[in-house]
Amino acid sequence: MATTNAPKTLEDLKSKLQNDIKVKVAGIDVDGVLRGKFMSKDKFISAATGDGFGFCSVIFGWDIHDAVYPNELLISNRANGYKDLAAVIDLSTYRRIPWENNVPFFLVSFLDPDTKEPICADPRGVLKTVVQKGESLGFQCYAGCEYEYFQFEETPKTLAEKKFLNLKPLTSGMHGYSLLRPQLNNDYFTDLFDETDKFDVQLEGHHTETGPGVYETALAYTSALRMADNAILFKFSAKSLGMKHGIVPSFMAKPWGNLPGCSGHIHVSIRNAQGKNIFAVRDSELKSGREGAAYNDTKFLSQEGEWFLAGLLEGLPDIMPFLVPTINGYKRLVGGEAFWAPNAVTFGYDSRSASIRIISPPSVPLTATRMEIRVPGADMNPYFAMSAIFALGMRGIEKKLKLPCPPISHVSPEDRKTGKVQMLPTSLEAATERMMRADSIAREVLGNDLVDHFGGTRQHEVNLWNEAVTNWEVERYLELA
Repeated sequence: MATTNAPKTLEDLKSKLQNDIKVKVAGIDVDGVLRGKFMSKDKFISAATGDGFGFCSVIFGWDIHDAVYPNELLISNRANGYKDLAAVIDLSTYRRIPWENNVPFFLVSFLDPDTKEPICADPRGVLKTVVQKGESLGFQCYAGCEYEYFQFEETPKTLAEKKFLNLKPLTSGMHGYSLLRPQLNNDYFTDLFDETDKFDVQLEGHHTETGPGVYETALAYTSALRMADNAILFKFSAKSLGMKHGIVPSFMAKPWGNLPGCSGHIHVSIRNAQGKNIFAVRDSELKSGREGAAYNDTKFLSQEGEWFLAGLLEGLPDIMPFLVPTINGYKRLVGGEAFWAPNAVTFGYDSRSASIRIISPPSVPLTATRMEIRVPGADMNPYFAMSAIFALGMRGIEKKLKLPCPPISHVSPEDRKTGKVQMLPTSLEAATERMMRADSIAREVLGNDLVDHFGGTRQHEVNLWNEAVTNWEVERYLELA
């Protein structure tokens, strides 16, 4: 789905840019960070009408802080001299950045310069491939995303000066859904809604969440690729507008040990070629539910919806790094149900304690039937997360999988001990090892090249963590050990 004002022809593009001298472009790395630059209008138009432009492949060869990966990964390495990739401009993503003097902005995808095939680790390319597979099956993938994020009354400079310690929250106390707290920073709070709308990133809801300086923002439901674009651009918007107001929003999953973490919940559904939600039951089944449903919790899900759910549940433990890609993200899940951060293979009707929440009648209209995947944190890469979710779900439909477990909302200590409930990996190291197994479902649905490359980047992250000496260790052991 294109943005509302995307150019349709070369002449239309030139017309839209006639008063500009430069254009901003960006692609997405494996950590979900936008990497881009300004281009002259003439250079941009030449690239847009040709095979794209050269972009250094180190975008996939370094980590979130630009440290080059020590391992020779598939895309970018010393052996090939970090040669250029082909960055292909997606004209359908056209919008203007209102807080940067309305400069034109476009997203790019990355291709191999020799074969012209998509780069296996390019997040946009991966999701495009999954969406296209869905289209070949007659499916249209739709999604929504909700972000929770802390705000700090800091700047990038003060963060560095304070060494990221003793940071000042934007507001104090626990004030979820407050009508008072936003008035303390009203210009910033309303800018997040109003400026993103001008940026063609539509929001559905925006409010304070429980915790000091925490907001939650729900992005408007749309096609999956557009949703992932909007999710990554919302983060860019929040961080940019935050700098304008002397505020740093953080999408770190668990910035405080004793407070709830920040989620990145993803809502998903599939429509057929006629635009009908295939997860929804027939109108005639609205009163009593679908005959033959596996459980009462799924009686208002169609058979295809139940198969999709089964695919998600079966593959969930194998794709965890695509949902929770950081060391810190697993600390959000440690609290489990206490902080509504589920860490088990569970589902339930309208259950916020389960990993997959079924949202269907009677709580919502028939057309709004969907599933909410509650495992990801706000630090997820939305392209990879949605790719894994839809790939697993469509596998479930293709294989007509049965649900592997009954609905469970509450997981007791006894359930964990007896193995009644399958627990999810509790660390990035364990999750990466499981994902990279030879018989991993992640390999089946997303391919060996992506799993090997992305898995290598996660192993790098684990190695850095294992080598780090933290303040907690110094305080605990320096004097008394």
